[in-house]
Amino acid sequence: MDAILKPGDTCWKVAKADRAAFLIDAAAYFSAFAVSLREARYVVYIAGWDFDSRISLLHSTGTSLRLGDLLNETVARTPGLRIYILCWKHFMIHAMERKWTFRFKMGWKNDRRIRFHIDNEHPIGACQHQKFVLIDNSVAFCGGMDLTGSRWDTPTHRSDDPRRRNPDGEPFGPVHDVQWVVDGAAAALLGPVFQQRWWWSTGEMLDPKHEQDSTPWPNGVKPHLENIQCAVSRTYPAFKGHEEVREVARLYEEAISAARHHIYMESQYLTSSLVSNALSKALKKPEGPEIVLVLPRESSDWIEQSAMDAIRLRILKRLFRQDRYGRLRIFYPVTNDGQPIYVHSKLTIVDDRFVRIGSSNLSNRSMAFDSECDLSAEGVDRKTKSGVSGLLHTLLAEHLGTLPEVVSARFRETGSLVRCIMSLSGSGRTLNPLNVDQDIPIDGVDLLEDPDLLDPKKPVLWDRIMDLFVTEENDTAEKMQLLKPVLVIAFLITLACVWRWSPLSQYIRIETLTGWVQVIKEHPLMPLIAIGGFVVGGLFMFPVSVLIVSTAVIFPPFLAIIYALTGCLLSALAGYGAGALLGKEALGKFSGWRLRKLNRWLRKPGPLTVIIIRNVPLAPYSAINYLAGALHIKLTDYLLGTAVGIAPGIIVISVFTDQLLLGLSAHNWTNFAFAGLAALGLGLGIWWIRKRTLRRPRHKEASD
Repeated sequence: MDAILKPGDTCWKVAKADRAAFLIDAAAYFSAFAVSLREARYVVYIAGWDFDSRISLLHSTGTSLRLGDLLNETVARTPGLRIYILCWKHFMIHAMERKWTFRFKMGWKNDRRIRFHIDNEHPIGACQHQKFVLIDNSVAFCGGMDLTGSRWDTPTHRSDDPRRRNPDGEPFGPVHDVQWVVDGAAAALLGPVFQQRWWWSTGEMLDPKHEQDSTPWPNGVKPHLENIQCAVSRTYPAFKGHEEVREVARLYEEAISAARHHIYMESQYLTSSLVSNALSKALKKPEGPEIVLVLPRESSDWIEQSAMDAIRLRILKRLFRQDRYGRLRIFYPVTNDGQPIYVHSKLTIVDDRFVRIGSSNLSNRSMAFDSECDLSAEGVDRKTKSGVSGLLHTLLAEHLGTLPEVVSARFRETGSLVRCIMSLSGSGRTLNPLNVDQDIPIDGVDLLEDPDLLDPKKPVLWDRIMDLFVTEENDTAEKMQLLKPVLVIAFLITLACVWRWSPLSQYIRIETLTGWVQVIKEHPLMPLIAIGGFVVGGLFMFPVSVLIVSTAVIFPPFLAIIYALTGCLLSALAGYGAGALLGKEALGKFSGWRLRKLNRWLRKPGPLTVIIIRNVPLAPYSAINYLAGALHIKLTDYLLGTAVGIAPGIIVISVFTDQLLLGLSAHNWTNFAFAGLAALGLGLGIWWIRKRTLRRPRHKEASD
């Protein structure tokens, strides 16, 4: 029997957990977390998709312990303790679901030992989806639950439980989830995972060494597995020079392929083509495993219901068509009065040898797009088999409103997971079959044509192109780049002061300069001279930004934009032609490392690549023209990309210069303010592009 957990393939590393336990539903997780956190002495890492310090961790009679209060109290009484919290920078589609006021109610600004950071180092549309807590590098919680609202519930899942409310008082429905708690070397594996993400997100390298003389195992939690080999599997998209990691995807394929008797999965979504293909292969085997999927009846909001549920329905229809041996069942859980229980867990059990609990859903984005972290265990010894099968029986007992002992006995009687569930199903608390005979929703039909819109398999085109422009830059160079706009503003302020209050104002008057400009502007050949200046200047590598500003000084904004844009395009055409005549060999003799990078980037086809190149502050405008011609890239793509890429900058510079001159001549602070806003907009645009294209120096990766 081949192993499912293979370091470097289906997982990152394997290490032993002295103890491991399964925490079913958030009441158990939040309570255990609170107990362990109180025992923390050195460092706590919290990684999550969401985080809300206002939530109540305990709901005992007369007791309400808020997460933020617990964090503050623990730090206050433990002088050496540091807490790091890394949370996803939310995508706008989820903005209404998330509560951000915790940052202003925690009082953390006065205590640097609690550090919070929003993680936005991911492709557009992707998220930091890892959900784990590591305490003193010795006890870890990992699974599908965040420390946030709309998570708390008990295994009874009462429809009318008054304790199930968010901090703002809003009630939410029953919800089911699962979390690991492990200790020992297996828990310590999550330390480098967090430190790596913290580095990517903040640029700060955390100390990888921590004391390990404490084991804050939550008292009252009985281990289900002992001395078990556990593994960490991750998903990372290729982004900013970081290599793609797809351990989670390979783990799903290997686990499903290895199943002999049954596969039991709980997941929030089922949209992954990789998982559905693997399940399809298992169903086609004459002696293959039974497959039971427990999913939500429907997704949590109308967008996902019309898109993700439509994709899920299409996959399920296909799986049932291929279930020639009748081994597939799809269920959703309900309460005693028939209310659907929302399944938020992400769990896989294969036979009685393998269990995986983590953050990854059965979705495309969990396989290669979002950042995920799963914890798995595998073993064929008697104790491991008993622990894994015990978890399965406990979960089924919860869903079917019975006891684990009853499920275990029925499973032995029937010898079949499907027949066991069907024999215990009924009215009240039970598992209902999910209806797959319904038509795909109208709203979902169009989205099925391009399911990558909401469930992408890889970074979108914009980020795949942006990633081509990632450059290494040391701290000194980056600081100098940030200093440049400050120096420019200081120069302009100094110049304005000189004109206004120094003796030089008698000799350098704005009225005199304006008069000279007026004479030049009225020359009949001036438009041709201005445009020709761009062409000649471009051929001799004269800075195009100086030419654009000069045009803005001489002409009114509308004409300045037309002349500058025309001149830039003709300059690009001339440089392109010159580069084509010189050829790659001639340019290669004097091109530096920046042009060598451009050489690679310009080989990527399409005008969008040119648009990005025109806005990345890496090489002079003219150098790009020469190299584009030498590489013989498609001329129409090049000119279109150039036009779209440079037009916004020309417009902003022309308007800014015009308003600045008006402000200087009339001492009008409104014009000064308008010019300042234009400059700020341009500066922010450049900053954003630099932020997305510059990469911090490499450090030791967590794969070491």
